[in-house]
This record gives sequence, structure tokens and C-alpha cells, in this order.
Amino acid sequence: MTSDELGFMPATELTELIRTKKISPVEYMRALLERIEKLEPKINAFAHLAADRAMDAARAAEAATMSGARIGRLHGVPTTIKDLVITKDMPTQSGSAIFAGHQPTEDSPVVPRLQNEGAIVLGKTTTSEFGWTGVSHSPLTGITHNPWKFGYNAGASSAGAGAAAAAGYGPLHQGSDGAGSIRMPSHFCGVFGIKPTFGRVPYYPVSVGDMTSHMGPMSRTVADSALMLEVMAGPHPLDYTTLEAGPAHYLARLHEGIKGKRIAYSPDLGHARVDPEVAALVRKAAERFSDLGATVEEVKTPWAAPGPELVRFFWSAHLTRLKPYLAEWRSRMDPGLVACIEASDNVSIAEYQAARERKMPYIASIHAWFENWDFLLTPSVSVAAFPAEKLMPDHWPQHAWDWVSWAEFSYPFNMSWNPAASVPCGFTAAGLPVGLQIVGKRFDDLGVLQASAAFEQAQPWADKRPAL
Repeated sequence: MTSDELGFMPATELTELIRTKKISPVEYMRALLERIEKLEPKINAFAHLAADRAMDAARAAEAATMSGARIGRLHGVPTTIKDLVITKDMPTQSGSAIFAGHQPTEDSPVVPRLQNEGAIVLGKTTTSEFGWTGVSHSPLTGITHNPWKFGYNAGASSAGAGAAAAAGYGPLHQGSDGAGSIRMPSHFCGVFGIKPTFGRVPYYPVSVGDMTSHMGPMSRTVADSALMLEVMAGPHPLDYTTLEAGPAHYLARLHEGIKGKRIAYSPDLGHARVDPEVAALVRKAAERFSDLGATVEEVKTPWAAPGPELVRFFWSAHLTRLKPYLAEWRSRMDPGLVACIEASDNVSIAEYQAARERKMPYIASIHAWFENWDFLLTPSVSVAAFPAEKLMPDHWPQHAWDWVSWAEFSYPFNMSWNPAASVPCGFTAAGLPVGLQIVGKRFDDLGVLQASAAFEQAQPWADKRPAL
């Protein structure tokens, strides 16, 4: 097989070929690393590439296969870890010069969970500085380029994960999502990503952003994300917010479909501006669900109105935790991040508490509305990829830090904890990917995966690859 064929091979296929000794983990890893090293100077998806460690792990995986030792669900399969997730064997720099070379002494729980099932960690993927924005550049690593168009935004903060998935850097990529950072790069890069129900996957150290940060998988196929989520999910003592129940059998039940489901479709949540090409592709995708046996209805979302004010308040307020760094590091930090931090200079504790009192009824209204619907369909993002050095597209209202204005569809479900996925649903005339967001009821991660898989079967995307 060519390096292209190996790089884009799904994990569900690769695991079987390794188990039956039809592919050598060593030969696979060697070909994959050659591909990455050839393309990486251009794409810049890695903050740290652990090539030697990956080869050592591949040799160990091959020896285990040949000896008849226990074979995990991801035996010999490569994965990447985002540079916001702590790793004891690789630096965690958070896309910032402040933490350049920082080496934690422990792993976040998802790392050993993946490794215990045989996954091989390739390295750490790039992120925007402290994950603050949806644009794929940082002061530490520079621009991460969209594989579909050099120089264009790959989405953030899981930028490197999205770019790596699109470029064929192996099948599995871990992302995290505080306001859309799994769904945005999935949209921009034409791959699949799911933000599961809050607490489904342990997040340690626990985020201080008022419990909005979720961890989940990104991949080229729904089945690969279902498999990866099964491995990552489940309670953990280091994260007191994790759900008590373990994951469902996501992969085995993907085929069950969505016949008879009630699906709501909103083109704009009643307030969001959306580029016409994006809106048209998403509308066409939403109509496909009727062919899959579901009832689809365009609806109003009366709960959505307070969302924009709430996210702007909390996004800036929570980033004030970084204010102590400004005195020494301001000149080496992302200027937009600095502006976002300083926007909450005069916010009082009383104002913060008053905002939380508005937030809680907002969340309750989302869940009350979902009593009548199985899923909600929206655009994943309002725009297709744009130049990565810009915070806003040129045709969009400009602002010192408010990138959220082109990502109004994702953050409500970080606050409400609903599972939400982005599935590729087409390309603009310029050849740039567009994503459809599928949101489910809280705890129904399986349903979101099943709806995504049904759409994937009706309108496949994994065979579409960027010309690298």
C-alpha cells in the first residue's frame, strides 16, 4: 500500500489488519512518519512530533502481535493528543511562549486509556494560545494551515487535530471543545468530530471555565470516533464532574439509524449571520434526513436569544485567569487574547454572579425545548475557511477579539452540556469544506453518532481528500 492509502486508512480497518498480521505495525508507522515528515513543514499540525517514541511503540506492538499477547481495541493504531492536554512524556505548551518547553509530571486520564488499548501517541497537535480562539495560529507555533488551502484557517483550538485528520496523519485525533473547538476545525477541515455530553470523558486538570470544556474524538469517519470515544469515556476520580456510567456500545450500534426520529432544523438560531454558501449546503444536508426516515421541520429556537450576550461575557471573564501573565508576557502573547482578557477588567463578582443567574434559566430552556425533539440541525460555523492570520474574515464585522460572532452555533451546547457533532456536508465553490452540526439531548451521545453515521452513509465524505 502507498503512504496515502495507509495515512487515510480508518482505525476500524487498521486494527483488523494488524490483528490478523496482514499489516506490520512497524511498517505502517514507518510509512506514516515518512508521510508526516514530508508534509509537516507545510501544514504545521504538530507542536511536538515524537517520531522515535512512536517507532519504539510500534516495535513493541509488533512483538506483542507475534507473541500472541493481549491485543487491545486500538493495538498499533496511531493517535495524536492536543497540546492543551497534559502528558508526562511530551511537553505541554498550550500554544504559548509562556509555557515553551513545559514538561508535566503526569498524564491526563485519556492518554493512558488510549495507550492501554494499544494506541500509539504520535505527538502533540497545535492549538491557539491557551485555546482562546477559533483561528489556527499561535505565538509559539505560528500558523497551522488548512490542508484544503494553504494559508487558510484550520479552525481552533483543536487546529492541529483537524489538520492532521484531513491530511491523513493517521486515523485518530483527540480534541477538546470549550466553545466549539472540536466542531470548528472539523467544519473547516472537512472531517468528523463530536463533543460528547459534558462529563462523558474525564478532563484533568479540571477546567476553571465554569464547566464548559469537553474532550472528544476527531477522525475521518464516524465509526473511528465512536471507537475512540468508547475508549476515552467513563468515570475517573481525578475529574469530579465525570458521569458515573460508562459509555454505550457506540461502534456496535451505529447501524441502527434514525427512522422515526423528530429532527428540528434552524438555519440561524434566530440571530446568527451565515454566509449564503454555507447556509445553502447546510439546508440541503438537513433535507437529506427526511430520506433517512426521520421527520424534519424548520423551527424557531426561542431559547437562543440570550446566548450571544452570555458567551461574550463569560468568554472574556474566564480568561482573566491569565491576567497575571500580562506584565511580563504581553508583547509575546496573541494581541486578541490580551484584548479579550482586558475586556473584563472592570467586571465585579456581583456582575459575574448576576450573569450566572441569567445563564441557568437559559440552559434550562434549552433542555425543556429538547423534550419535543430528538436532534437539532444547524450550521457548524457561519463561514468557510479564511486566511489564518486574520481573526475575522474580511467580509465580516471586525473586532479586537470577538471571533465568536462567526461561531454562534456551538457555544450554547457547551453551556448546556448537550452532545454535538460536526459532519462534513459539502464544499463551497472555492473547494472549502462545510460542516453540519447535529445536536442531541443530553446523554444521547449514541443517538448523535447514529444520526451522523446515517448521514455519512447517505452522503459519504471520507473519500474526499485534499490535494497535498
